[in-house]
Amino acid sequence: MKLSVRVIPGSTRTHIIKLLTNMLKFRLLAILLIIGMAAQAQTKKFTVSGTVKAKSSGETLIGAIVKINEVQGAGTVSNEYGFYSITVPEGTYTLSVSYLGYQSSEYKITLNQNTTQNVAMADEGQKLDEVVIKSERDDANVTRSEMGMMKLDIKTANKLPVIMGEKDILKTMSLMPGIASAGDGNSGFYVRGGGPDQNLILLDEAPVYNASHLLGFFSTFNSDAIKDVTVYKGSIPAEFGGRVSSVLDIQMNEGNNQDYHVSGGIGLISSKLNVEGPIQKGKSSFLVTGRRTYADVFLGLSNDESLKGSQLYFYDLNAKVNYSINDKNRIYLSGYFGKDVLGFNNIFGFDWGNTTGTARWNHIVNSKLFSNTSLIYSDYRYNIGITNAGFDFDIKSKIQDWNLKQEFTYYPSTKHTVKFGFNSIYHTIEPGNIQAKSAESQINSTNVESRYAWENAVFVSDDWKVSDKLHLSYGLRVSSFSLLGQGTFYVFDKDGNTIDSNVYASGEFAKTYFNPEPRMSINYIINPKTSIKAGYTRGAQYLHLMSNSNTGNPTDLWIPSSEIVKPQVVDQYSLGFYRNFKDNNYEFSAEVYYKDMQNQIDYRNGAQLNVNTKIESELLFGVGRAYGLELFFKKKYGRFNGWVGYTLSRTERKIDGINNGDWYVSRYDRTHDVSVVGMYDLTKRWTLSAIWVYNTGNAVTYPAAKYELDGETYFYYSDRNASRMPAYHRLDIGATYTKITKRGRESSWAFSVYNAYNRYNPFSIAFQQNEVNPQQTQAVQTSLFGIVPSITYNFKF
Repeated sequence: MKLSVRVIPGSTRTHIIKLLTNMLKFRLLAILLIIGMAAQAQTKKFTVSGTVKAKSSGETLIGAIVKINEVQGAGTVSNEYGFYSITVPEGTYTLSVSYLGYQSSEYKITLNQNTTQNVAMADEGQKLDEVVIKSERDDANVTRSEMGMMKLDIKTANKLPVIMGEKDILKTMSLMPGIASAGDGNSGFYVRGGGPDQNLILLDEAPVYNASHLLGFFSTFNSDAIKDVTVYKGSIPAEFGGRVSSVLDIQMNEGNNQDYHVSGGIGLISSKLNVEGPIQKGKSSFLVTGRRTYADVFLGLSNDESLKGSQLYFYDLNAKVNYSINDKNRIYLSGYFGKDVLGFNNIFGFDWGNTTGTARWNHIVNSKLFSNTSLIYSDYRYNIGITNAGFDFDIKSKIQDWNLKQEFTYYPSTKHTVKFGFNSIYHTIEPGNIQAKSAESQINSTNVESRYAWENAVFVSDDWKVSDKLHLSYGLRVSSFSLLGQGTFYVFDKDGNTIDSNVYASGEFAKTYFNPEPRMSINYIINPKTSIKAGYTRGAQYLHLMSNSNTGNPTDLWIPSSEIVKPQVVDQYSLGFYRNFKDNNYEFSAEVYYKDMQNQIDYRNGAQLNVNTKIESELLFGVGRAYGLELFFKKKYGRFNGWVGYTLSRTERKIDGINNGDWYVSRYDRTHDVSVVGMYDLTKRWTLSAIWVYNTGNAVTYPAAKYELDGETYFYYSDRNASRMPAYHRLDIGATYTKITKRGRESSWAFSVYNAYNRYNPFSIAFQQNEVNPQQTQAVQTSLFGIVPSITYNFKF
């Protein structure tokens, strides 16, 4: 159920009543939680808790398996900050801790009171006879309750061949079923039929609004700075909100608090450097990672004088420090700073970039309750400057967030892990302004009013081990969104004509929405190697990206929900089968899903989106649906490993004013999507890798006819997205040579060939008159890349 109210100033009581009404409608979730906890025996119990870290670096370990050997089902995994908690009856036990890539540890503990047992795990190092790449427990795909959830391994991403040799987690992620790349060389992605704006991308909890460099050829994420990557495309936990398709949760490295290390890489067009070490050994550490391209250096060497003043580069910087105040308190400060610069000889200049900052305080309230408090800042902006023949002006736009998030994790028993908390975000959106640089400029200044909004949410969830075979995760998120003044808000008729307007003062509530967002997933384990899962997730999205491009551009802008633009609400239903073979060396999964989408947005023909004071008049609204089948088969270990993914899907929209109100294919539709990935350890030093991808061409609108008017030729377009671009396919190959010295220094050479068989895949297709015969129309295909070789040198000491 969705409930929306118009709030007038001072109506706090109305806000509270409506919020409580929505929460009561889902009181069943709270009843389940109470019943589950009340079912626990009243035997005297005590708790062992602590933090799991890597001994060599002091980095906390996410997802370490911690269990009491003598009590069946008495186990848990460390949370995103390495904390764990287990409660069992009084007695003497063996506490075992394991984490893939580290030596397992065991501790004898006597529980006659609540006990703290911190764990420092030693690397397995040279004990391994082969390269084993793991990021979670062997049977996690079978045993965990979440559907459509994946952990990406940074080591795997670093082995795969990519364009221009720059390792990229977003491109690696798009090789998974259900996640489609936005295009050739592009770091944008679609998840289960949703658009790029429906993906919540978080870097240390801070939203990243544009996750690409160089118009999408690189992502903003430097793999050297990343510790953990989790993707949710199905059952999204209740602590995440604001987007309706997926969550990409990225955690940065904390820095080594035991010793200093330097690593980096030198490639054909970019280089990077990573420095980390202790500030106070064992207690605090820092990490600084930087990256920059130098294509602009080669422009300066050109004989073309017009190019010598041009600019084409990006840089980014990741920084993080952390400090352990004591065993119960730890603070983190992290930030990202990135910018792209594109300029042509002082005539045209274009720059865009992200800035994020996160201040976090981890506090262990007691042995069963863990607290994380975060203050988060996010800013994305672009600036276009033109100085040419009297056209002297700037175009500027930005979206800026301040976010306070409080999250608690409560461990009442070995069967329950409860999360609850709130977050509050204040949005400032400048849709785009034109500013004339001088009085002589032939362009007039245009000011589009800034928009302000306040987004809030409370959430609670429980991960309940009902029995050895049945695992249930359920939760509720209740979100609200208020559009605030000051500003003028227009009212339009069905044809987009202005019929009225309302003016609101600064801080005045213009429109408020409430949405309850229940989440639930269930896992039934048939046997230790087989399980079936089902899930349901409802999400609400209050910010919307305006873009006419399938791939996304830096100049795309965001607008908030309003009286006219309703929040997008998506209900997703999913069902899956999971099976492992041969001691978990092979895994197979099959998932089906259906998404019901409300309040979807599309554009009128010829819509003008940038620097438009009445952009809402260009929009049309309706419903959508997406459904599909995802198959995944993976060989995880051994000298040869890799995977095959296949997605069969459909995503459609039904919007008044488009295609006579009939269902039509969304521009994010991909009928078939195939990825084949292989890695082979030829020797201890040489690793070979290859990727082959295939997908159905993008849905596009081609002209159905043409006509002449006053000597000019015009094209007539009929049904939207009724045609397809040619299918896309590509082979990438790579080889990595790695050498580790006796002193532990590491160096490697990475060789790759992108698009090895030189396929010219279409980036765009335009229609124009044939210059030889004007009566004929010809299609002109633009392709970005043929074959692209690259070489990169990496080092670490």
